[in-house]
Amino acid sequence: MQKFEIEGGVPLEGEVVISGAKNAVLPLQAAALLAEGEMTIRNVPRLKDVATMALLLEGMGVTTSIDDDNNITTNTASIETQCAPYELVRTMRASILVLGPLLARYGEAEVSLPGGCAIGSRPVNIHLTGLEAMGAEIIVADGYIKAKAARLKGATIVMEMVTVTGTENLLMAAVLADGTSHLENAAREPEVVDLANCLIAMGAKITGAGTDTIIVEGVERLQGVEYSVLPDRIETGTYLAAAAITGGKIKCTQAAPETLDAVLQKFRDAGAKIETGEDWIELDMRGRTLKAVDIRTEAHPGFPTDMQAQFMAMNTLSQGIGVVVENIFENRMMHVAELMRMGANIRLEGNTAIVAGMPELHGAPVMATDLRASASLILAGLAAKGITIVDRIYHTDRGYEKIEDKLTAIGARIKRV
Repeated sequence: MQKFEIEGGVPLEGEVVISGAKNAVLPLQAAALLAEGEMTIRNVPRLKDVATMALLLEGMGVTTSIDDDNNITTNTASIETQCAPYELVRTMRASILVLGPLLARYGEAEVSLPGGCAIGSRPVNIHLTGLEAMGAEIIVADGYIKAKAARLKGATIVMEMVTVTGTENLLMAAVLADGTSHLENAAREPEVVDLANCLIAMGAKITGAGTDTIIVEGVERLQGVEYSVLPDRIETGTYLAAAAITGGKIKCTQAAPETLDAVLQKFRDAGAKIETGEDWIELDMRGRTLKAVDIRTEAHPGFPTDMQAQFMAMNTLSQGIGVVVENIFENRMMHVAELMRMGANIRLEGNTAIVAGMPELHGAPVMATDLRASASLILAGLAAKGITIVDRIYHTDRGYEKIEDKLTAIGARIKRV
């Protein structure tokens, strides 16, 4: 099994080019199921999850090609089945995103109940309740969601909690429904807006994306288009955190500062100097004292759960005490025990971690439990004294494109072994 070997203690300095967003490209790949003709997605990151989604589409008969720049072109003309099997879905929860478009365009879908990171239950009942409100007949049996509908009908759907994948699934279902749908208590994340913008380019009629109410007027068909994925805000935040925790300076280019308002404010609170331009962000921590910050994860535009672990790693070496409250996923504190192996002073009380900053961390063998936990352990290793071995880095490969290459380019001593 591959691991990262990290020799810490080097301030990171330089530029990092930000990749396309993992959490945006996966729903765009699913949206290709709605398109008549060819669909090309550009600025696609080379990630395990993207490859898994491509395999899932190919298994249904969708023709898929990837060029040298990793642009993905699909065509649904030869689709043979509307089944998403357990063998692929179990590795990635985002596979559930094919349910809405399959049902909307083909009138039926059979999708395995999803798997993925062990960070919380994330039930799919909101997806199913919304589709039933649109007229779908749904049976859950033998580990599969089996859905049918001659044609979905527009409906008003009030989601009981804010869910990104639920909003995306119901949005893709509604674009081909008969009539107008209102999606209330909708997720407002930039990735939801990116999906809506792509669907609009394909011919959908959508208003309100980025607010808590999205209105969709169903159309008869959608056409394939060329569309470029927005920059990955979580990758951006992770590299900014790498510079902050090591006392360095970094410029992230091809970034989207407007998607990171809450995160950038917390970096400022932590003592970093932040400057931004239209498509770049610069963080300077040289000669500055890293200060502990309190974090409460919330749905967008609040502080994102996907940056919680990285800021906890920063807090372990900060001046003062930081309180980190995880409000989105019930199991997203598993990195705490691993950080403590490196000398972190953390007290865990349910979904709250009280982190007292220490003068230093020490390298140790640690194990990643999920994607963002792996990022926090890498950050801790970059700042720690000695050698850190991060195991189970297949989690990292799900969400960070060439992370060791990008870190090495700005001075990190990290290698895959």
